[in-house]
Amino acid sequence: MSVELNELTVGQDIGSRAIEVSRADLVRYAGASGDFNPIHWNGRFAEQVGLPGVIAHGMFTMGAAVQLVTDWIGNPAAVVDYQTRFTKPVLVEDVDGPGASIEVSGAIGAIDADNGTARVDLTVTAAGVKVLVKAQAVVKVW
Repeated sequence: MSVELNELTVGQDIGSRAIEVSRADLVRYAGASGDFNPIHWNGRFAEQVGLPGVIAHGMFTMGAAVQLVTDWIGNPAAVVDYQTRFTKPVLVEDVDGPGASIEVSGAIGAIDADNGTARVDLTVTAAGVKVLVKAQAVVKVW
């Protein structure tokens, strides 16, 4: 998809998606990131430290959410800034198949014609609760 700055409008929807997450996904992410904290794979340990169960890595959630933007813009290098605040953990149940679903939608929040950028505001929820707030990606539009 080719995105043209002059064709964007504030409030314009860029799409949405559901990201299915399994415990196996968390183990693979732990190996890739080096974050082997047992709260991300061991339910008994997670509960012993006061969590409701195994939770997804925050950076896993953040990275999964921005995929909507990179797919829409067509080039991961176009993302020049990305930030968010973590508000709630994503609980990943111990079941065959997906143990959680992260829902992501995006809309154009601002356009900076002078710099050739657009800010995409993301809404990120799991089990009906916002897990990221102020999730914003700035993309360079060529």
